[in-house]
Amino acid sequence: MKANRPIVHLVGSVPLKSSESVFRAVSDVAGPYLARLPDGETDARAIWAGYVGRRLDINPALEVDPEFPHFDWHQHDGKLVARMRQLRFKAGVDPQSVKFEIDYAPPAIESFAKFDALQRQGIIPAGVRFQVAIPTPIALAYNSITPRDQDAFIAAYEKQIIGEVLEIAAAVPHDKLSIQWDVCQEVLVWENTYPVRPAHYKEQILSELQRLGDAIPADVDFGYHLCYGSPQGEHLVMPKDAGVMVEILDGLFPRLHRKVQFVHLPVPQDRSDDAFFAPLEKLNLPEGCDLYLGLIHYRDEAGDRRRLDVARRHVRVDGVSCECGWGRSDPAQVPDLLAAHSMLAGYLETAG
Repeated sequence: MKANRPIVHLVGSVPLKSSESVFRAVSDVAGPYLARLPDGETDARAIWAGYVGRRLDINPALEVDPEFPHFDWHQHDGKLVARMRQLRFKAGVDPQSVKFEIDYAPPAIESFAKFDALQRQGIIPAGVRFQVAIPTPIALAYNSITPRDQDAFIAAYEKQIIGEVLEIAAAVPHDKLSIQWDVCQEVLVWENTYPVRPAHYKEQILSELQRLGDAIPADVDFGYHLCYGSPQGEHLVMPKDAGVMVEILDGLFPRLHRKVQFVHLPVPQDRSDDAFFAPLEKLNLPEGCDLYLGLIHYRDEAGDRRRLDVARRHVRVDGVSCECGWGRSDPAQVPDLLAAHSMLAGYLETAG
């Protein structure tokens, strides 16, 4: 169901000490505008896909590919942000038999118990869903797996990450759960960021995103967060406009066999021009699907409003957010960021 008020959407990570501190802080400031609330991806999960990626290094079925041991990853301004090691399956290993150490379900189930208790106490508003955000298999494949083994890895890992989601769904009431697939490497592959891009990359990406979406039980709320990466607070690629994201979503939506409730798209801080938002006019959102724009930037209230005003010339905006999670941000920024979300949602509400 579409919200009656604008939505404040948090992508996932929040640099506070515990899930309970995240639940309390966000509810206190943005409660009236919440539809979903993540646990902040605290502790080890703050490094996003690296939470699982680091475990691949010690998986006994994998080894560094001596022919393609790494690639250098640069952000949009040329700064080297990481040297990404590339792993392959060892000789004789059947990828479908490999057990990956994933473990998204246990912390989610633990956090939901705290969420549920706080919601029963009235601290988290009634009707707000517990949100779990999960990186896709392609995130791990392109960052950590040598190109010739990526398809095999995706097929094997996908089954296991879907199993994690179903484990969460078995433990959390469906009317209180929301799943968000984090779609970053797919966008970067589409933008031709990686040193190797297969000829079938579009089909690889769209079919994977369709399978991940359709795997979620039909009565569980879900959506996609599209991303341009921010390992050091800057995008890996600065988008020319919203066109690539529109192309991905318009290719994906007709493939899905179930409804999608929301999508989230980032907006760079320096883009308050019509040219950036114009491609959104061609976005064919399914009925009942909300569009959230990540146009909030730290201590830039006037810019936030300007970006929102220009965006609304081209598309219906149902909610506001930051570009990405805050896990690598200074915890001291959290109060101002939360206040900015509440203020901009209020501005959108009065703008009608």
